[in-house]
Amino acid sequence: MTSLALLLIGFSLFSALTLALTHFRGEHYQGQGLSRAMGLVLLLALSGLQSAHFAWLYLDRPWVATVPYHMTLFAVAPAFFLFSQPLLRPQVPGRNKVALLGHALPFAVSPLLPGELALPLAFIVGAGYLSWLGRSLYALRRERAGFHQEMLLLGSVFAIAVGVSVLGLSQQALPDKLFYCLYAISIGVAFVLVQTTLGLRPQLSAEVRETVQTAYASSTLTNVDCDTLLVKLATLMSTDRIYADSELNLRRLAERLGLSTHQLSELINARLGKGFSRYLREQRIDAAKAMLCAEPSASVLSVGLGVGFTSQSNFYEAFREIEGMTPGQYRKLNAKLRTP
Repeated sequence: MTSLALLLIGFSLFSALTLALTHFRGEHYQGQGLSRAMGLVLLLALSGLQSAHFAWLYLDRPWVATVPYHMTLFAVAPAFFLFSQPLLRPQVPGRNKVALLGHALPFAVSPLLPGELALPLAFIVGAGYLSWLGRSLYALRRERAGFHQEMLLLGSVFAIAVGVSVLGLSQQALPDKLFYCLYAISIGVAFVLVQTTLGLRPQLSAEVRETVQTAYASSTLTNVDCDTLLVKLATLMSTDRIYADSELNLRRLAERLGLSTHQLSELINARLGKGFSRYLREQRIDAAKAMLCAEPSASVLSVGLGVGFTSQSNFYEAFREIEGMTPGQYRKLNAKLRTP
């Protein structure tokens, strides 16, 4: 079991670094600075915990008994809450300084707690935050049709977190290193599930945010001719090739359609079953597929830029997400299929 824990500790540290450099780029969290910052704090805190687990399990250095370890334990749940709140409940007020100070209070008082109380109290605090997460995920149960795989994986992460909370509360009844082995394994498995989820949907955070905004908002389409607007939207994409504008966003497209951003977001979610960002990527990828086949001498980069992507990495990421292969692989496969 110790070997598995050490293996997953290594994976956790590597995964935290790659997530910080890839998923937590500013373009994925436009207008969500708090969520992005807290996500990075969460990765740092989990990396700190796993480093302490490694020191104890492999080097026999009792970092897990130190004040910094206990403070880090108290930082995990509030950081995860502040990361998730703007995504799962974007309309909820309370992101003011007083509320932030309230979430920082457990972390601030943790150095004053006796060592034997710090760990179980940290997991009690975590259980409180988990109850909020559970309610938020349950509230999105009607949206699972669009995120069934992702919701299943996120639910698995939630189940692991519940198990860890129970584990933490019963820590004193377990052999010392067994508890930290199990805790390190739990964190590592959670990282595996998160990486799997983001591998399926790299833009998941933006898509969830758009879906949640629609789910919690009152309908804005009562007096709107949705069918006519959908035809106009299709024309803008197919005839005007508006998707090729690399600066196209929800606001600019809404202006072209004479809608508010909330109306357009609800229209796409309710009638097309996807968020705006996903819809736009699909339009660009469909155009890219046609260009890859029609212009075999054109570079992959020029094709990506020609349909509105701002970089080759963004193009590759979106193409792989939607088609399950790279643009180059798609071009080669299509060429083979056309060869008599």
